[in-house]
Amino acid sequence: MSGDFLPLRGVRVADFTWVGAGPFMTKPLADHGADVIKIESRVKTDVIRGMAPFAEGEPGVNRSGYFANRNSSKRSVCLDLRSPEGRELALRLISVSDVVANNFTPGTMDRLGLGYESARAVRPDIVYLDMPMQGNTGPHRDHRGFGLSIGAAGGLLAQSGYPDRPPVGTGTNYPDHVPNPLHAAIAVLVALRRRRRTGHGQHIELSQLESTLNAIGPDLVAASAGRPVGRRGNDDDLAAPHGVFPCAGEDRWCAIAVVTDEHWHGLVTALGRPSWADDPALTSAGGRRAASARLSESLRQTVLDWDAEKLADTLAEAGVPAALVADAAYLLYSDPQLAARGHWVSLRHPEMGACVYDGIPYRLSRTPGSLRSPAPLLGADTRAVCTELLGVADTEYDRLAEQGVVG
Repeated sequence: MSGDFLPLRGVRVADFTWVGAGPFMTKPLADHGADVIKIESRVKTDVIRGMAPFAEGEPGVNRSGYFANRNSSKRSVCLDLRSPEGRELALRLISVSDVVANNFTPGTMDRLGLGYESARAVRPDIVYLDMPMQGNTGPHRDHRGFGLSIGAAGGLLAQSGYPDRPPVGTGTNYPDHVPNPLHAAIAVLVALRRRRRTGHGQHIELSQLESTLNAIGPDLVAASAGRPVGRRGNDDDLAAPHGVFPCAGEDRWCAIAVVTDEHWHGLVTALGRPSWADDPALTSAGGRRAASARLSESLRQTVLDWDAEKLADTLAEAGVPAALVADAAYLLYSDPQLAARGHWVSLRHPEMGACVYDGIPYRLSRTPGSLRSPAPLLGADTRAVCTELLGVADTEYDRLAEQGVVG
């Protein structure tokens, strides 16, 4: 599709973010046309450049699938921000950018001479995003952490698991992948829209802790009403049965949730009206919730010999909320829905070869966006950005490269 259809075409982002939440915030901007220039270091590379999985199992700064999937459609430059000349180049990049983004510990960008006031001095209408872990103020402002730390501090881990067992968390750094980057992206888009109307920039401070709190909204409401909250396994206030049930084969499961009487009748009919379903106490939602533990055990015994995928399909056709517990291999190679929608995108990376990327999970009818290029090699665009965008002469660039300022 022509770049004319990309909604953020013409927007440039000076992207100082690293690890998870920050790069995942700038990714949708890049995939929808923004020129996202990732400022990196050869001395202290982005953490996820060193994280598995690696192509063919061979580690390398350009071989991480994790990094690749978070950084499609971007460019990469390497600058030594500790040197005066490196900082000057960074400021020159900011002066021709619309957005600056970072997710460092509070004060880091100021110490580098690249904080909001310095950025505004060279670009008065800049949209400047800070993504500190717990905010730029308060007694915990200097605390450092990753998604797991934020999930713990933000209450996610305390709500995940069984009451008589340790917290299990979400299996991945949920704050890095869902609430924090997407809240930040929306804030940036709102600020750009306001700038288009008023000519004024914005300084956005997104506390990742406060962003994550949105994920436990129902528990916060319950706590405010004086109700006990905590780990409940798969128990639910509205649904019974409600849980993940083992099926035939090794580690094969089906998730089932019965909320309404219609769901209940669909479940009973699809399972061939098992005898335990004739209990009069189960005809109402309240009765089913009261008998939740016994009901779940009866259902567990009934579906043990079912194929998990067939059970999920059968229940779904009967109007019952149900789904196969899919693993990554199934989603990638066997899921018919994702295949039909063309979710997975293959891009040829200059070092790793053909790589699979997540496609854009939402569809804009008039300005759909696309993964325009694979993740960049470390510093692949440094010369082009310096000489073509920032006006550095070739001879000057060579001198800076010899001194390690650029690379």
